[in-house]
Amino acid sequence: MPAAFSGRRLGRLLPLLLCISLLEGSPAGPAMTTQDSSQTQVNSVTKGKAGLNESSGPDVATEELKPAGKEISYDVLEYEIVLPGVSGTALQKIVSVGSPTKVELTCKLEEHSDLKNPQVTWKRRNETISHTSKTQNSWTIQLTVSESSHLGSYSCVLKGEVEVNATFHLQVPKIEGKEKTLITYERDLAVMICKTEYAPMAWTWYMTNGTELVAINPSSDTNKFQIKIQSANVNRLEILKLTKEDSGIYWCEAAFRLGSSKKRFEVKVLSIMAPLKPFIAVVVEVVILVTTIALYEVYSKRRGEEGEREFDQIEQLKSEDDIAGERK
Repeated sequence: MPAAFSGRRLGRLLPLLLCISLLEGSPAGPAMTTQDSSQTQVNSVTKGKAGLNESSGPDVATEELKPAGKEISYDVLEYEIVLPGVSGTALQKIVSVGSPTKVELTCKLEEHSDLKNPQVTWKRRNETISHTSKTQNSWTIQLTVSESSHLGSYSCVLKGEVEVNATFHLQVPKIEGKEKTLITYERDLAVMICKTEYAPMAWTWYMTNGTELVAINPSSDTNKFQIKIQSANVNRLEILKLTKEDSGIYWCEAAFRLGSSKKRFEVKVLSIMAPLKPFIAVVVEVVILVTTIALYEVYSKRRGEEGEREFDQIEQLKSEDDIAGERK
């Protein structure tokens, strides 16, 4: 009886102990899961940091720091030369490019040209360039001019029964006007003006010192030089209170993103007596001429008086001789 009771009691206690054991062991499971998760996160971060030097996949931050892959959009400038199709024809066109841009160059035959189905070749120096588009009588190339090395001459050559060609000269904008000598006088004012088709990034004026170019800084000597900006593409240099030492060669420079252009001026400063020299020379010549005439008149008058005296003496001698003959 006691043994049976003990067995039944033990049978009831076993499930209870099992439940208690399970309840006590349940926190251990989540604890292990949290630890495993933390370890996984650490490993993930470590792997992420190490992955910067691996090529397993693109890094978002790295991709955001690479805008170079995005194509820059430029305006397209279009230029065209129309060829008559006459043998020996060689036409040219100047194309001014001040900043990076796209340029379309087109060679086109006249509508009624005798040159039919020509063989067309585009060249830059000795390098052959394929045209990007063509129609029945026109051939076009498109260029992206983003640096100074892209400037230069581009030619199209059309060969058939005759050969004709055209050349486009791509260059930075030139400063307008011819090189000239500016003649002025001491204590006067010298003015030099530079103008371009497109507005440059900066203007600089230089004066020549031997073989070197010395930049002019008006702020260091406001009583001598003044630079006036009339507009973005027009610049003016004034030299005040001129002296002979200011004579020389001056340059203005317009700086563009693809290069720079220069223009030369020569300044000659004359003495304030210089304008009077021709007048003085004329006066001297007049004085000499008048003096010569006066001297000649005086000399002639004296000779006339002496001649009259001699004539009177001769006449007197003749009359005396006649009287003496009569007495005899």
